[in-house]
Amino acid sequence: MDLTATPPLTGPKPRSDRAELSALARLAGPLVGANLLQMAVSAVDVIFVARLGTVDLAAATLGVFLFNLSMYALIGLTSAAAPIIAAELGARAHAVREVRRSVRMALWVGAAGAAPVILMLAHGETLLLLAGQNPEVARRAGTFMDIILFATIPGVAAGIMRTSAAALGRPGWAFVVTGLALLTGILGNWLLVFGNAGFPALGLEGSALASVISMTMMALAYWVILTRDRRLRRYRLFGHWWRTEWSRFRDIVRLGVPIMLTWMFEGALFGGAAILMGLIGVDQVAAHAVALNIAAVAFQIPFGVAQAATIRVGMGYGAQDREWIARAGRVALWVGIGSMVVTASLIWAMPRLFISAYIDVDAPGNARVVALALQYLLVAAMFQLLDGAQAVAAGVLRGIQDTRVPMLVALFGYWVVGFGTSILLGFGLKLEGVGIWLGLAAGLLAVSILLLWRWRARERLGLIARTV
Repeated sequence: MDLTATPPLTGPKPRSDRAELSALARLAGPLVGANLLQMAVSAVDVIFVARLGTVDLAAATLGVFLFNLSMYALIGLTSAAAPIIAAELGARAHAVREVRRSVRMALWVGAAGAAPVILMLAHGETLLLLAGQNPEVARRAGTFMDIILFATIPGVAAGIMRTSAAALGRPGWAFVVTGLALLTGILGNWLLVFGNAGFPALGLEGSALASVISMTMMALAYWVILTRDRRLRRYRLFGHWWRTEWSRFRDIVRLGVPIMLTWMFEGALFGGAAILMGLIGVDQVAAHAVALNIAAVAFQIPFGVAQAATIRVGMGYGAQDREWIARAGRVALWVGIGSMVVTASLIWAMPRLFISAYIDVDAPGNARVVALALQYLLVAAMFQLLDGAQAVAAGVLRGIQDTRVPMLVALFGYWVVGFGTSILLGFGLKLEGVGIWLGLAAGLLAVSILLLWRWRARERLGLIARTV
């Protein structure tokens, strides 16, 4: 099966929910697969460096965390290109010039956003020392980040090109390229960390260099695809790359900054939960990490559906078609929430099996961590539905270019309701780790309810009245 041979997604609107479901599935399937592979790409460095010793492992963990957090922010910022491109294609299927300037300005925004990220990573050691980290760990992490910062620009460029290819009806390339990046990262670490096949053994620095090579390969691969693929090359996306389109630049920033902040509010909530766990005990932190990783893998399904939903709804928005907007949003929500019913059921039925992928569940020394992780996963199974609902609801709202209020909803839901409830239940009512996880569920519940209400009230709130 050729994953890149997706039928055109820019033709006439689907006339039934079944037709819309087919179009959504063709778009979301490869994106879900690429998201899952991207998690593996992000984990490769830490897995290889773990054999170098505790100090280098801690350094790589911190360095990868800061780099990934920065890339997550930049991808969120530039992902605003997706609903804009989709709206252009919905308005006119052959909107070559409009699509080209959106991609061009997204690359400009990404380059501008990369500058402060590179500056931050270049001072990574200082930041970690200010955060109270061990001096030797901070020094080694600083060295790691001095190298991996060169992956910032190719990384954000690859993200923009991936979004563009998906919006233009070729999402399968995301799966193919991310798979190649995973293989490149594994090979690069094997060669450069341990000095196999005659290469120098560079240790931690070799792992960082492998990441730079992997990210650069992704960017080059997408460039080749966008210029050679028969359906994509007609857009000539890199033509006149030096030309400014400040109105489109501002559109991307206007929509992208709230998306970036929304993603960071959610990610910071779970990071904050880890800090709260640390106030309770080491076993709680370890169990939290295991349960959260399992939940994160499951989350890639509705996240991919949300990315596809933004494009599908965006096309209806550009076509000024209320029926298309409603159908695309309805089907996406069904799929996103339905997929999480499946993952929640699996987690509820076989929690020990999932935990065994991370630690030895039969080892006596792990008994306490396993017992805690089992408790947390029962809560995680419950909030899978909420996580799927809020992710896809945010995606369909992005399709109608509504990002500012969802950002405020995320800030309130995650940090006032979610974090506040975690503190109240975890420490006030002394439910400890379970209380903290119940707080996370409360935050997701608040965000999902508010976003779903906003989607249902889109007509009354005038969210689509400007164009439809």
